[in-house]
Amino acid sequence: MTARGVFYVHSAPPALSPHIEWAAAGVLGVPVSLEWTDQPAAPGTLRAELHWEGRPGAAAGITSALRSWKLVRFEATEDPTPGTDGVRFSFTPSLGVFSGVIGASGDIMVPEDRLRSVMANAAVGKTTLEIELDRLLGTPWDNELEPFRRAGDGAPVRWLHAAV
Repeated sequence: MTARGVFYVHSAPPALSPHIEWAAAGVLGVPVSLEWTDQPAAPGTLRAELHWEGRPGAAAGITSALRSWKLVRFEATEDPTPGTDGVRFSFTPSLGVFSGVIGASGDIMVPEDRLRSVMANAAVGKTTLEIELDRLLGTPWDNELEPFRRAGDGAPVRWLHAAV
């Protein structure tokens, strides 16, 4: 079975670009050559994106390969396949990794056990329900990555894959 998704490098120092390509190639099992462009949201850094096809779990593999690289901001998505949900991983140096299951309509689907944990922690005053729900939905990652996603004028159009 083949999965597909998109790997977005939102910002990376130029010296890391070949290493990022090698890491993605190692996960996907094919050579990867990204088209790097300047990242206006962080002068001196580059951005790139890769539409990929590979084995299910490749987005998680890319994330695992890059999660300790503290100078890179990225997202890796994987469309659903028969028997697996879609997923989005986001990484920022200040927040670490976010992972969210993505439903057919593109919404983040929060598993029941995670909701129960958040409610229990809020009930005993460890946190507030609002803060934890924002974390479950990836709001802090979205807030930090949004300026990098825009990528300035002339950014390529991203076509969404139809859900089947």
